[in-house]
Amino acid sequence: MKQEFKSGFVTIVGRPNVGKSTLLNKIIGAKVSIVTSKAQTTRNNIRGILTKKDEYQVVFVDTPGIHTSKKELDRFMNASALRSMKDVDLALFLVPADEAIGKNDMFILRELEKSEIDKILVITKADSVTKDKLFAKVLEWKELSDKFIDTIITSSVDNVNVDTLVNLIVKNLTENDYQFYDDDMVTDQPNRFAIREIIRENILMKAGQEIPHSVAIMIDELEENEEAMEITASIIVERKSQKGIIIGKQGSKISDIKYKSKKQIKELFEKDIHLELFVKVQENWRNSPSLIKKMGYDKNKY
Repeated sequence: MKQEFKSGFVTIVGRPNVGKSTLLNKIIGAKVSIVTSKAQTTRNNIRGILTKKDEYQVVFVDTPGIHTSKKELDRFMNASALRSMKDVDLALFLVPADEAIGKNDMFILRELEKSEIDKILVITKADSVTKDKLFAKVLEWKELSDKFIDTIITSSVDNVNVDTLVNLIVKNLTENDYQFYDDDMVTDQPNRFAIREIIRENILMKAGQEIPHSVAIMIDELEENEEAMEITASIIVERKSQKGIIIGKQGSKISDIKYKSKKQIKELFEKDIHLELFVKVQENWRNSPSLIKKMGYDKNKY
């Protein structure tokens, strides 16, 4: 008997820095979401698409880490993540094995429990603790909720149970003949979004703890043909001191950010890249709804 095709949408939720983007990239086998050691790296809901021809297509929605709202941008990120729990077929709730269960975890749990969709508890970072602590963490979560259809322990670093998780997801999707995207697509994000995220990731990696999340990228100009892309982008910060940090002594940091970003954009699009970067100060942009939208964080788009 021929196996029916399965497809559906799966949201990935959790508090900041629990490994959502790392797990998504591992599942997809391509870098569709940027990853740093800093919390709140992901700002938009990002779709990653996993297709096995004639068998299934899973559309994953990677979300910002849900956390205490301090600024307008934080509230936008939380709203984006919580909205992702609606109109999907399945939710993955990611919680870290190496940290205590906190108030943000409990808030997400309560929001998930209000939903009718199936939920899988995914305990991440299994490589960072002993087996005894892993077992204790599983029991701790079982005592808190019985609303999950399954619990799975994973490690993206050691590739523990990643394939098992995919199989579990597919098992719980409905059979239908509908495929949302072409076979070769791994994300539906536009070119401008991908370029912005590459530049922002390199800033976060290069600037260390000196520049937290007061950075945004605006693509001012983007022209492309079959062979090349011409990109002009502005790096937006909130204070003059942050501008100096990003530029670095004699322009050393901005040169490195430009070099690495250009290289990664070239690898992604397989074209010659001409990239110009400018650093601009826009005070307190994270508290301005109009500026947040201008920076590409439009709640009506994601």
